[in-house]
Amino acid sequence: MATFTKLDSGSWRAQVRRKGRYVSETFLRREDARRWAFEAECAIDRGDTPRSSRVQRVSSFADLIDLHVADMKAVGRAPGRSKDATLAMLKRELGSLDAVELGRERLIAFGRARAAQGAGPVTVSMDLGMIRLVISHAAAVHGLPLSLEAVDLARIALKRLGLIGKSNERDRRPTEEEIERLVAHFNDNPRQVIPMARIIRFAIATALRQEEICRVTWADLNPRTKMLTVRDRKDPRAKKGNDQRIPLLAVSGYDALALIEEQRGCRGNEDDRIFPYCHRSAGTAFTRACKELQIEDLHFHDLRHEATSRLFEAGFTIEQVALVSGHKDWKMLRRYTHLRPEALHAVAASKVA
Repeated sequence: MATFTKLDSGSWRAQVRRKGRYVSETFLRREDARRWAFEAECAIDRGDTPRSSRVQRVSSFADLIDLHVADMKAVGRAPGRSKDATLAMLKRELGSLDAVELGRERLIAFGRARAAQGAGPVTVSMDLGMIRLVISHAAAVHGLPLSLEAVDLARIALKRLGLIGKSNERDRRPTEEEIERLVAHFNDNPRQVIPMARIIRFAIATALRQEEICRVTWADLNPRTKMLTVRDRKDPRAKKGNDQRIPLLAVSGYDALALIEEQRGCRGNEDDRIFPYCHRSAGTAFTRACKELQIEDLHFHDLRHEATSRLFEAGFTIEQVALVSGHKDWKMLRRYTHLRPEALHAVAASKVA
């Protein structure tokens, strides 16, 4: 039997003792407490685990998204900017639907609509993956009777239709001439506040992402051992606390430590970062320069590809390159490694020596 107690705060506490199980929850209204207690008793009779009132209120797909986000925030893993944007889009497009209405046909229609809006096969695939994540979270963590079959069948259908697919691996590497033109362009521009020429060379020397370059601090630097600690490196599992010490090498054509020492002359007391600039502004400056110089299809992130490739061309092994690039899955290094055939001469010469 369920018992209801009015608390001093005016709220009502519902307590259910049934078949050796005990659960309780607090509600503002007695009617809500009674309704929850009845559902809890029925769940126990069926041999199920009674759901919390928060889960019982879930009805729409938007509710499932909110439930997922709240759970992830509770364990310190709040969605990042990209995931948050995807979830917001899903709430707009599908949030009003009841969770059980997300059938195969509706999801296929969603995929078609996304493609018609200009979303590519990779984006549509990520959207379906996020829907699957939200539903599987609700089923696994909260025991909601939701099936993933509709999502899996919709993914198969959209793949057959060519609306879902894998990304094409980029193999774009800047030429020496392109790098020289970019460096000269920024050096010749007195109004350029961000030392982009130095940042470009530093990116090729370290394989750091633009956000990481603009985040490392002087406190992270150990000039005696030529080591730099990169905080919260990007990781598919957990970025927070994923710190890594990388060696500052001079094998890529640029000396990473020397570039940092050049930057020391610009050091200010108000910011402890070695490159105290907004990484987005640096990326914008790079894109604008490429456009002005008519350098086609070159992104700042391609400099990381270039750096990784130069490490391999210098004769380093996969394990050694991973210590610089931060890759924990060595298989991922393949998509960042596009060696130039002529580089094998230098590798062969180093082995003979």
